[in-house]
Amino acid sequence: MIELIKSTFYKEEQTKNELIAFIKSASKLSLGKECEKFEINFAKKQDRKYCIFFNSGSSANLCLIQALLNLRRLQKKDLVGFSSLTWATNVMPLIQLGLRPIPIDVELETLNISSAKIASINKRHPIKALFITNLLGFCHDPDNIKKLCDSKDIILIEDNCESLGTIYKGIKLGNFGLASTFSFFVGHHMSTIEGGAVCTDDKELAQMLKIVRAHGWDRNLNKQDKKNLKKQHGTHNFYSNYTFYDLGYNTRPTEINGFLGNNQLKYLDEILEKRNKNFLNLSKYVYKNLDLIPTKHKHIDFVSNFAMPIVCRSQSIHSKLLKKCKDKLEIRPIVGGNMILQPFFKKYHPNLERLFKCPNAELIHRQGFYFGNNPELTKKELDQIKLILT
Repeated sequence: MIELIKSTFYKEEQTKNELIAFIKSASKLSLGKECEKFEINFAKKQDRKYCIFFNSGSSANLCLIQALLNLRRLQKKDLVGFSSLTWATNVMPLIQLGLRPIPIDVELETLNISSAKIASINKRHPIKALFITNLLGFCHDPDNIKKLCDSKDIILIEDNCESLGTIYKGIKLGNFGLASTFSFFVGHHMSTIEGGAVCTDDKELAQMLKIVRAHGWDRNLNKQDKKNLKKQHGTHNFYSNYTFYDLGYNTRPTEINGFLGNNQLKYLDEILEKRNKNFLNLSKYVYKNLDLIPTKHKHIDFVSNFAMPIVCRSQSIHSKLLKKCKDKLEIRPIVGGNMILQPFFKKYHPNLERLFKCPNAELIHRQGFYFGNNPELTKKELDQIKLILT
């Protein structure tokens, strides 16, 4: 069986030994200098001014939406568009925090939403914000999506959890919107076991994200920002460490996560190159199969592929391939599939499936799957995958 992932970390044995040494020598393991160091390093790697580290990518999504509400950039009941083909915890914060989610169908050839689809929806249902998902290392036309959002005063945010390192027209995915979220869960591009982040160039948003991450406190702000908050609210020094300035959660990472992030960043370029090479190698063969709908990628400068999508032209072909993969190649549905078909979505928004048809997302949901593209795949395994799928 060719597994989705092989290791918890890249260069696992060496990393585990270094982690053991770190834990033995560390004076504290709650959020501290290693996490702060990772935030600086990852922001630099992503070409952003600020990175805020969280305990998961899902927490990053939740806290980003909460921060926008805290700053009054979003209001309860605002319409927020989202990619219908995505992960559940992209949509759940919209529902949980009282916003009105508007599903937008994807383009079949790229698995991602397009500026044309957004413009069509926005004419009928003017949205205040748009949460796009850069699915599996791909995109459609994020430059045009940004132009559209800028012209309509739509807040653009990106889920980039599956596309770390992908470059489109010279710009890294995750850098088109106001902010973007990342996941460092085991099996993603780099692992901190559990972990996530938000990257942005907006200082006010970055500060609010740190407040939201830690109970609404100012604990992790710099001295000047703390001083400004105390002055603004008339906070007495005695109470300052236990003053809650806005709505928040406890979604902090640990120094273990921070150490692992700094450790794995050393290998990230190597990891991304291997994923890109694997994808280009496989796509040349697999997408020649006329039973499959190839995923368009020639418009992307560098594909940092999280997992390799397979979309079949019929459900019978899909069933046939599932049998061929059994006990040979570990496969999964394409992310969370079409969100409007999920039980939680139907429970809280039972009428949206009728109002917002997403036929492409549904086809991918019914006739698609993916297998892992990890940097430890061998030539023998790559050849086996080609035999199974061609």
